[in-house]
Amino acid sequence: MADHIDQRALDEVVRFTSDLIRFDTTNRGGGDGVERPAAEYVAERLADAGIEPLVLEKAPGRTNVVARIAGTDPSADALLVHGHLDVVPADPDEWTVPPFSGEIRDGVVWGRGAVDMKDSDAMVLAVVRAWARAGVRPRRDIVLAFTADEEDTAQFGSNFLVTTRPELFDGCTEAVGESGAYTFHPGDGRRIYPVAAGERGTSWLALTARGRAGHGSKINPENAVTRLAAAVTRIGEHTWPVRLTPTVRAALVELTALYGLPLPDLDGEVAGATVDDLLARIGPAAGLVAATVRNSANPTMLDAGYKLNVIPGSATAYVDGRVLPGGDDEFMATLDRLTGPDVEWTYAHREIPLEAPVDAPAFAVMREALSHFDPGAHVIPYCMSGGTDAKQFSRLGMRSYGYMPLRLPEGFDYQAMFHGVDERVPVAALHFGTHVLDRALRAL
Repeated sequence: MADHIDQRALDEVVRFTSDLIRFDTTNRGGGDGVERPAAEYVAERLADAGIEPLVLEKAPGRTNVVARIAGTDPSADALLVHGHLDVVPADPDEWTVPPFSGEIRDGVVWGRGAVDMKDSDAMVLAVVRAWARAGVRPRRDIVLAFTADEEDTAQFGSNFLVTTRPELFDGCTEAVGESGAYTFHPGDGRRIYPVAAGERGTSWLALTARGRAGHGSKINPENAVTRLAAAVTRIGEHTWPVRLTPTVRAALVELTALYGLPLPDLDGEVAGATVDDLLARIGPAAGLVAATVRNSANPTMLDAGYKLNVIPGSATAYVDGRVLPGGDDEFMATLDRLTGPDVEWTYAHREIPLEAPVDAPAFAVMREALSHFDPGAHVIPYCMSGGTDAKQFSRLGMRSYGYMPLRLPEGFDYQAMFHGVDERVPVAALHFGTHVLDRALRAL
């Protein structure tokens, strides 16, 4: 273990996680959110370590922090390390502890943001402060970005930074962000660590059905609610075909080897049935890839009418669509067919899919750092079903990976913690992550 990741650094990562949780940075969407107190806290911790922070806002309270740590090789490409400061809402009545208490109980830090992703922000802070105390410098410049608004459209956060201050990220060719390198327990004693090398694209849709308004007691074959309901049902029941991206293909190849199964034919017309069969055979581990072998579209919201006995002239629904790299044309054509002639659809919000090479040196470095601190680790690439700020930073030419390490105990459902009730993170997982992140960032 690196000497500079000492007890002070380990104490700091726990304290920083707890402190950041106490700032209520709830992002309710539509511009409703305040990240400033957490951003000021981050800026103070950086400044204390001699790292000059730049505090930036598109709107009052929607605050971002950017800083650059100079490397020893000015000719080397730079690396971006990013994390967001906002969180999704939490209903205190549903929680065992108040969601913004940051309570530390029985070796666990509780609160909204404990895994998404104030723990990661704290790990980054603890690592770079430990470097500053020990005089450690990375080979390449490392740019740090702590952003607002990731939990909505990123317009006040990474999108604002990328479009108005791209020079802050000069030289960055790779980026490291959230949602990867955590322990996944399939229940058979194995410890799998998925490292994100891709993201599906975001395609949030608004569907509008129009018809003839009228009295609720009259027969009306042009009922907008009926038309909309039929379209929503077709979308919700549709089975999308299997489409394997390079990242998902690589994940399936590694999982096949891990479980000692013969490598199936993943090409051609039979690929869909072959992949579904393979997912069934690898059991719980299938959860790492099942959501990313296809496009998807899930109806999520309905809005129609204003009185029970009045047939409205229009009705609206919203659909959360997610699209694989290269899957846009299929997605749009399928939505045209499923909505039919009586329902129009438009994009309410759209973001690109991402893919980064899994055979790159960066991925090998991240795999090695995990294996160094957990020799029993099985590190695989995976594609995130959702999206992160990496989508915005990719517009500046960066290849992005999800890598914020946590070694979690058996029975700890990491995915259920995201946006869930009683979100929490073990102190031991924070300590592990700080060691791994330090080793990976210095090697990167």
